[in-house]
Amino acid sequence: MLYVMCIFMLGLVLGLVVVASNPSPYFGALGLVVVSGMGCGILMGHGAPFLSLVLFLIYLGGMLVVFAYSAALAAEPYPETLGSRGVLVNAGAYLGLLLVGGGLFWSDWFGGLWFTLDEGFEFSLTRGDMGGVALMYSQGGGMLVLSGGVLLLTLFVVLEVCRGSSRGALRVV
Repeated sequence: MLYVMCIFMLGLVLGLVVVASNPSPYFGALGLVVVSGMGCGILMGHGAPFLSLVLFLIYLGGMLVVFAYSAALAAEPYPETLGSRGVLVNAGAYLGLLLVGGGLFWSDWFGGLWFTLDEGFEFSLTRGDMGGVALMYSQGGGMLVLSGGVLLLTLFVVLEVCRGSSRGALRVV
């Protein structure tokens, strides 16, 4: 399980580098999906499978709106790919900064983050997030409805912005 968590963490960092290196919006959206999947995999390994599922579905809904917006505004005939020179230079700079920062702050402060929930409790009868599921539906139901309403409002805002050059509010491109 330790190797799986290491792969999830490496995928999370590489996905963040893809998003930060500023490629075409198509590849940026792909990087966001990878980051979301790897982050939810880390949460699932640490004992929160239901929370990971809910976050993944919410992130994918939000990223679908962001992808539709960015694809509508940046319709390039020759988009900048992940193998382009500028993107590779940016990615190399980000990875270099990550290595320097990791070298400066390398110590044992993160020692407990490698262990998953299943490795710590051999004789546990319940999962770690079962109490959180009931709490989220009893006291957090209003926040779930509010989050859905905000996503719907975001969808309407994106559709208004991308409606066209003659009637759109912020269409500059």
